[in-house]
Amino acid sequence: MIASLTGTIKSVRSGNVVVEVGGVGLLVNVSPRVSAAFTVGTSTSLHTVLVVREDALTLYGFESHAARELFELLQTVTGIGPKVAQSALNIYETAEIVSAIKNEQTEILERIPGLGKKGAQRLILELREKVDNFEAGETTMVGSWRDQITSALIGLGFTARETQERIDQLSAQFKDVAGEPIGDLLRAALAGGVQR
Repeated sequence: MIASLTGTIKSVRSGNVVVEVGGVGLLVNVSPRVSAAFTVGTSTSLHTVLVVREDALTLYGFESHAARELFELLQTVTGIGPKVAQSALNIYETAEIVSAIKNEQTEILERIPGLGKKGAQRLILELREKVDNFEAGETTMVGSWRDQITSALIGLGFTARETQERIDQLSAQFKDVAGEPIGDLLRAALAGGVQR
């Protein structure tokens, strides 16, 4: 299972991006809303799910851990596959879908392409109890340390390559990098090379 990846955007199309990781270009299916935020040459981190079928291996990418978790949860519903799950995340934010399920708002869920009225009712029936805990986790979700440091360094004028080098240095330098205060990580990243 490929759970996440960090690399440089090599190409962007509506619905997918190519991310170069260690010299290998990975085609990642993302929603058009997510792909619109990408620029060729910049560094990115995505949460991913690898869907294995008889005739294909398809990698789906998400901007947050919560979106990836909901994508997987939606597919546990009878009749919902990766395409419908991704289209749901394209037209609604994660919290909106969770709220619609919890509050049994079938009219909202019916707007998801490929779902329909019966599919929306089945989705509510099968996921209503499962989303209680999910919603609690969603409200506290923040961007990963990689996303925050990448944004900060790119904003300060670092190239995608320099940014990736600093991210790699941080991973090697700190034992529990995700548990470190973001300010300390940024200071360490800035001190890792030529001062700007």
